[in-house]
Amino acid sequence: MAAPGAESSSPRAPRETRQARMEALARLPVFFGLEGRRVLVAGGGEPAAWKAELLSAAGARVEVIAPAVCEDIWRLAGAPTHGPIAVHVRDWHADDIEGAALAIGDFEDTAEAERFSAAARAAGVPVNVIDRPALCDFTFGAIVNRSPLVVGISTDGAAPVFGQAVRAKIEALLPSGFRAWAQAAKTWRAAVTERGLSFHARRAFWERFAAKALSEPHRAPEEADRAALFAAIEIEGTAPHGRSGAGGSVVLVGAGPGDPELLTLKAVRALQSADVVLYDDLVSGAILDFARREAKKMLVGKTGYGPSCKQDDINALMVELAREGRRVVRLKGGEPMIFGRAGEEIAHCRAAGVPVEVVPGISSPQGAASRLVTSLTHRDHARRLQFVTAHARDGKLPADLDFKALSDKAATTVVYMPRRTLPDLVRNLLAAGIEPATPAVAIFSVTRPEEKVVIATVASLTEAVTRAVDAGAEGPCLVLYGHALSEVAAQDLPQAAEAARG
Repeated sequence: MAAPGAESSSPRAPRETRQARMEALARLPVFFGLEGRRVLVAGGGEPAAWKAELLSAAGARVEVIAPAVCEDIWRLAGAPTHGPIAVHVRDWHADDIEGAALAIGDFEDTAEAERFSAAARAAGVPVNVIDRPALCDFTFGAIVNRSPLVVGISTDGAAPVFGQAVRAKIEALLPSGFRAWAQAAKTWRAAVTERGLSFHARRAFWERFAAKALSEPHRAPEEADRAALFAAIEIEGTAPHGRSGAGGSVVLVGAGPGDPELLTLKAVRALQSADVVLYDDLVSGAILDFARREAKKMLVGKTGYGPSCKQDDINALMVELAREGRRVVRLKGGEPMIFGRAGEEIAHCRAAGVPVEVVPGISSPQGAASRLVTSLTHRDHARRLQFVTAHARDGKLPADLDFKALSDKAATTVVYMPRRTLPDLVRNLLAAGIEPATPAVAIFSVTRPEEKVVIATVASLTEAVTRAVDAGAEGPCLVLYGHALSEVAAQDLPQAAEAARG
């Protein structure tokens, strides 16, 4: 969440971040178009038969050349899956490789395998020699077939059994009905192109298509579905500031407290459709990885008392990008509508006539409660849950805090941004009559790998947090106190151990 206090004395401008779009790959996953193209398979055993069947399924004209051929290959040649399979009972020759799209070899003899690989490479033909990775330009991975939706899985030969286990997992997750939806997409694409829709309208069509496929995977799409999708796009395009036309839009997206697995499905969809992502310092790289790879990513965050982008600059940038026709995602840590300055950004977009929507996120208090395995509204201890910020515009404790309400023993209180003002907060709470032994917890970097939990009482909280920081606790800090937290101290929390030692 962004600090609602004064802008930093060390302002910085929004800047595009040049993060690597892709980490190092052991293999480049590519999908060869083989319909009607000649592919050579040199070898007549069962491994060669399986490769011939795969190649035929992809529409290739398969030529199997071997001095001896197993029964499976003869059976496939008589009833190929898709592309024809011709069998030549003889030794292979170098000129057999010329003009082939791919060359696959299955040899027991190492010298012959090396000769085949060298001949294919000399002819400029990609080669695979079964079970000999050093002689291969490409490999065959495990396959999940919902053609034309095809998923390939590779472990670079390191663990084929693991690859098969992953394939089985994906098989269970992908409904068989996706085959029909993928085929419909292939069939309908020309009609979408012929409509002359804008780039944003085309993307909006396919986003709606994907959402419908995901929600109704077990039935085949019909022409009525296509007509309804086109109608929705036309209605959206004629609406004021319709996103499918030239105008862009802004979506405020809650990134959650830190763990990328806590992103909502709607947040992921927003990131995958973004042209530009404006993100805070609190957003991790693992969450940014969900964004469309082509999207521009710009850091516009604040760092409490460190260098920060001015809110006016962020507001202006959002509107400028949207007016260029971009789909802008304003990605905020936690829940944007709780101490995230979302109100200012929404007002600025509305004043500029830019359509704006909000995708909520898991809030930091929710993340903290889950990590503490504690209900913040336990019926025996709490009648009210209250959120408060300890950081005013001037960077100090807000002068208008109601400390009588904040000392209520029937409430659980969550304090955002307490680090610099915690001593003043505790002093005022004690003066207002809160029980010094009231259970309290400070949690740093909640739900992240570096998370640290400090278990204390209200009276001892300031000293405990200071010790934790000296011991290395870092990141955004959240304070919770109230009798609903009384059971936390009795729990065995491994993330609390290091921070609690002084």
